Amino acid sequence: MKNNKIYTYILASVVLLFGATSCDDFLDVNTDPNNPTEVTVDLILPVAQVYTATQMHADRRINHLGSMMMYNWSESQGFSWYDNEFQYLVNSTFYASIFDEGYRDPLKQYNLLTELGEGYDNYEAIGLIMKAYHYQLMVDFYGDIPYSEALQRSENATPVYDSGSDVYTSLMVDLTAAIDLINVAAGSGVAVKPGSDDVMFGGDMTMWKQFANTLKVRILTRLSDMTSMQGYIQTEFDAITAEGSGFITANVVVDPGYEVSEGKQNPYWDEMGFTPTGDEQLNYRATCATQYILDYLASTNDPRISFLYEEPDTGHLGVNQGLEVDENYAPELVSNIGPGILKSATMGDIIFTLAESNFNRAELALKGFGGDPQTLYEAGISAAFVTLSHGAAVLTSADAIAYYSQNINNVNYAGSANKLEAIITQKWLAVNGLTAEQSWFDYSRTGFPSNLPISAQASTTDRPVRLFYPASESASNASNVPDQPNAFSDKIFWAN
Repeated sequence: MKNNKIYTYILASVVLLFGATSCDDFLDVNTDPNNPTEVTVDLILPVAQVYTATQMHADRRINHLGSMMMYNWSESQGFSWYDNEFQYLVNSTFYASIFDEGYRDPLKQYNLLTELGEGYDNYEAIGLIMKAYHYQLMVDFYGDIPYSEALQRSENATPVYDSGSDVYTSLMVDLTAAIDLINVAAGSGVAVKPGSDDVMFGGDMTMWKQFANTLKVRILTRLSDMTSMQGYIQTEFDAITAEGSGFITANVVVDPGYEVSEGKQNPYWDEMGFTPTGDEQLNYRATCATQYILDYLASTNDPRISFLYEEPDTGHLGVNQGLEVDENYAPELVSNIGPGILKSATMGDIIFTLAESNFNRAELALKGFGGDPQTLYEAGISAAFVTLSHGAAVLTSADAIAYYSQNINNVNYAGSANKLEAIITQKWLAVNGLTAEQSWFDYSRTGFPSNLPISAQASTTDRPVRLFYPASESASNASNVPDQPNAFSDKIFWAN
C-alpha cells in the first residue's frame, strides 16, 4: 500500500515535469498512466534530479537570483524585466518559486527515495544527500524553515519551522547516515543499485559518498566564522578525513540526455538562451554583463571574459545595474551570457562546481582545518577555467597558471593582502553564471568581494541578505511561519 501511494506521486510528477506525451521518450521509461503501480522505482531519481537542474537554472530561479544580487548580470536597452531585482524589492512574491517549487518538486521526490524500504539503501542514501543539498539552500535563503515535519503530505500540511542552525547540524547527521547506508548496501550484496536512472553519477556510489563529504564541507565553510562552532567544525572535519572517500573530482552535473527538441532542451539553455530552432530567447536578449564585471575581468587580464560573456563584433560592453540606457546598448551590442556558460541545448546542467569545492576547502585550510590553502586556491582557479571550455574554445590549467601567477591582489595568492578576500573573490568569479547564489551567501557572511557596487535604483546602502517567506506559506501555514524578517539587516544565523 505504501509503495502504491509512492508510485502515484511519482507518476503525477512525471506528467507535470515532462508532459504526458513526452516523459517516456525523455527518460526512456515505459509507464502505463492507467496503472500507477507499473511505474518503477528507477523513475523517481531522474525526475528528482531534473527538478534540481530546473530549480538551479530556469528563469528567475536560484542561479539567476545570485547572478543579479552579485552584480554579474544587468539589462540591455529596450527591456524592463529586472526592475524588482534592481530595486531590491524583496517581498513575499520575490523569487517565491525557490521556496514553493523547492518543497513541491525536488524535495518531495527525494523524500520518496527515503521511503522505499528494505533493499533500497542506495536510493535512500541518494535521497538523504540530495535533500541535504536542497535544505541547505533553503536555510541560506530563508533562515528558519520546515524540516523535521516537512514533506509529510496530507499527514501534516502545516509543518513547524526549525531553526536554521538546527537544520544545519541535522543535515550533517543525515549526510553521515547516507554514507553509512551506502557502505551497508555494498556489503549486503542484495541492495538495489542505481544505474542509468542516476543522471548525475551513473550509479557510482563512491562518487555519491564524495559528494556527501563535499556538501559537509560547504556546510562547515558557512559555519566557519562562528566562534562557538570551531570545536564542532574540527570534530566534523576530522570525521570527514577519517571516512576516507574524499571529495568530488569534477563538476556535479545533471545530464538526463537533453535534446534539441521542444521541451527537452537543457533548462538553462532553453529559458536563458535559445529555442530549438536557434532563435534567441527574449531572456537572452534582455540579460547582459554589468560594465563593472567586464572592467574587473579586463583589469586582471582574465581570459575568462569572453567565455563568461559573449563578445559582440564591436567589443565587450556592459550596463551597470539600474541605469537608463539608449540604443547604443541594444541587445546585439552588449555582452550577453557567454558561450562558456550557455554551451549547447544538450549540455549537462552543473549544480555544484569543482571550483567551489576547492575554494571551500581552501577557506577551511586557511582557518586551520587541514590542507594547504594556496594549493587548493590555485586548484579552484584551474577548475573554474577548465569548466568554461566549449567546443574548440578551450581554457586550460596552463592558462590558469599564467593568470594566477600575475602579481595582482586577489589573483596571486601569495601577493594578496587578505587571503580570505582572495579566496572569496575568486569563488565569486568561478560560480558566476553557474551557481552564483553561493557568492551572494559568501558576501552576506564576509563582505567580500570588497567595493562591489549596488544597483543605481536601490534605496538602500547594500544588497539584501535573505528572502521573504512566500505568500503561499502565510496563506496555508500561518500558525507556524515566522514573521517576515528585515531583508537587509536580519542575517542568516551563520552571518551574525
